[in-house]
Amino acid sequence: MAQVKGKFYGTGRRKKSIARVFMVPGSGNITINKRDINEYFGLETLKVIVRQPLVATNTADKYDIVVTVRGGGYTGQAGAVRHGISRALLQADADFRPVLKKEGFLTRDPRMKERKKPGLKAARRAPQFSKR
Repeated sequence: MAQVKGKFYGTGRRKKSIARVFMVPGSGNITINKRDINEYFGLETLKVIVRQPLVATNTADKYDIVVTVRGGGYTGQAGAVRHGISRALLQADADFRPVLKKEGFLTRDPRMKERKKPGLKAARRAPQFSKR
């Protein structure tokens, strides 16, 4: 099982969001941008997303997690935090790799906003067509 000592770090990214995750042995408190997770993320689904790697590795009450996240919206931020926590858990114990890999928490979600093209109103949205 995990050798619980020291401080572990992981960087998580999703869309435009970047999360810096610091993990120290503790009682399971998660602090995001100096606020409690319940205060920061209103939706229950986002809290579940953030806790997924901890639940998968049975370490939910073994570490205190301090996160600094910026950029993007709340869904992207939750995904970035999950990615960061997964990477920090790998630093803590390499034995978690197969579990986290199987769940897909180590994979950086490559989907990004598509760029706007000239002649169009958005990435693919064309101007309204009119015959005359």
